[in-house]
Amino acid sequence: MNKFKTTKFITKIWNHIREEAKEFAQREPVLTSFLYDTILNQKSFAHSLSFHLSNKLDSQLLPSIMLREIFLDVLEDDCSIIAMVCKDLCANKERDPAAKNYSTPFLYYKGFHALQSYRIAHCLWLKNRKEIALYLHNRISELFAVDINPAARIGAGILIDHATGVVIGETAEIGDNVSILHEVTLGGTGKASGDRHPKIRQGVLIGAGAKILGNITVGEGAKIGAGSVVLDDVPPHVTVAGVPAKVIGKPLVEEPALEMDHRLFQEKSE
Repeated sequence: MNKFKTTKFITKIWNHIREEAKEFAQREPVLTSFLYDTILNQKSFAHSLSFHLSNKLDSQLLPSIMLREIFLDVLEDDCSIIAMVCKDLCANKERDPAAKNYSTPFLYYKGFHALQSYRIAHCLWLKNRKEIALYLHNRISELFAVDINPAARIGAGILIDHATGVVIGETAEIGDNVSILHEVTLGGTGKASGDRHPKIRQGVLIGAGAKILGNITVGEGAKIGAGSVVLDDVPPHVTVAGVPAKVIGKPLVEEPALEMDHRLFQEKSE
């Protein structure tokens, strides 16, 4: 996506959020101050997001006013981050039937908040500001019960649904358009150092409670059944389930992450 299209895309999502916030304020006047402070009085998407996340991650040791300045510097320095945020919002709206609009996940979904806070921490990590990145990592984990190492690499169009208990390790990689349910672990297998975490390719759907362990690859368009323990590479476009996980069929669609159908009995047979 070129710079013009990126700016147009961000503006479109931001305008949707503003219009929705106006409707929310009319329907529920008690939230008017919250909605104006968080969205309607903010001059841009970056200002709104930095305000909202900094207030959530606020603490006595590092108050929101200081966090907001750090966050805004990151978001305004690289518009690609806001574009990724917008794609994550689209993922929430399109894949989660509880998200009727863009504003609901933006305002209230902790999976979305944890992921965007990670994106800022990751940017700081890449700029060699590792101490503040690790501080944010700890604060995100405490507040949202989502543990994403700031060194992990995560693409755009990500849905972390419900989110509680999600763990993503230091050398994990996640491609675009991946959907992850609560209590998923992308972890190591022991004390090994170096590259030791899973690589999740585009379009993968990971069911609730699945554990994917070690430096293995989950191929594009695969589906991981809920509660599975995955210890070996998963080929593209297959469904695996069980402890340990084994191939049980093939998804009915190219990118099961977009369909969010966790049922296994409708799979194509091998």
